[in-house]
Amino acid sequence: MGTIRKRGKVWYVDYYYKGKRYAKAISKHRRVAELALKDIEVKIGKEEHLGVHATGKITLSSFGDKYLEFSKVNKRPSSCRRDKLSLKHLREYFKNMYLQQITSEKVEKYKIERARKVKHATVNRELACLKHLFTKAMEWKYTAENPVKKVKLFKEPPGRIRYLEKQEIHRLIKECSPYVRPIVTIALNTGMRLSELLNLKWNNIDLKEKTIIVIDSKSNESRVIPVNSTTLSVLKTIETNNAFVFTKKNGEPYKNIRNGFKNAVKRAGIEDFRFHDLRHTFASHLAMSGWNLKTIQQLLGHKTIAMTVRYSHLSISHLQDAINSLDKNFVGEDGNNLVAELESLKNASLLNV
Repeated sequence: MGTIRKRGKVWYVDYYYKGKRYAKAISKHRRVAELALKDIEVKIGKEEHLGVHATGKITLSSFGDKYLEFSKVNKRPSSCRRDKLSLKHLREYFKNMYLQQITSEKVEKYKIERARKVKHATVNRELACLKHLFTKAMEWKYTAENPVKKVKLFKEPPGRIRYLEKQEIHRLIKECSPYVRPIVTIALNTGMRLSELLNLKWNNIDLKEKTIIVIDSKSNESRVIPVNSTTLSVLKTIETNNAFVFTKKNGEPYKNIRNGFKNAVKRAGIEDFRFHDLRHTFASHLAMSGWNLKTIQQLLGHKTIAMTVRYSHLSISHLQDAINSLDKNFVGEDGNNLVAELESLKNASLLNV
């Protein structure tokens, strides 16, 4: 990073910092200059320059307030609420500890002790919050390292998959109230989340091109979903006088339909089923129809294929068809099966024994 040079009787340190060259007279003694250069290199590594700190120390509790301000502006409301809850427990444990005092060992102890009270998934969400908090602290020059990076998260079981069979779909649709039925039907045919459906506007729908553009999805990225005949028929039954697709009689969009949906599920005699499971139903039936995971990933808007792999076991019949397609390689030009010939040779050899 730097070097020492002697000019006349004085030793200088010569180094670069953020693209700029610096040279400073230190001492008549070489050893003092060497130690000074090492000290400068350490300070640069800590985002200091010649003994001047970029920022002072700050406690986790105080920085937590800054992080929540960031969360409110840059994250979805549900994610912000999750951060607020996670920080409540993190503050209780680390109390008035400075960020610089929180080590990987202390985070590991938090992980172990917290796991005695809550599920591993909950601990992982809290550690993820803490890790991102330290990432922002480093970015804003409040600390030099992220101790959570060295802490491994708990392994979690695959996400819950609950989907409806064809007969259950029919029963559910039949029991839905008039205002719930269109939303449920489109959810089953698009895989859209409830929040995406309730925020859907007519200017996001192109009936001619048969597409829906989903804005502000969970991944904060837009995606285009093709519209099938069923969805198109449902959309054509809804009035287009309002900005939002699903609205009350006064034109106001629905804030929530969970109670109406819950009652429909109960009337249909379906157990252990939530609205988000309609999304699982959409993906599961695509997998069972033989569609590849990449296609399902794109339709669901998953950032990585890892989220979609949970549906892979449902496509076993499609995999069987793929394996069966290799049978044609063992049929000779004369139309005879090579395996059948092997069996006949085996039988012949048995007779000659």
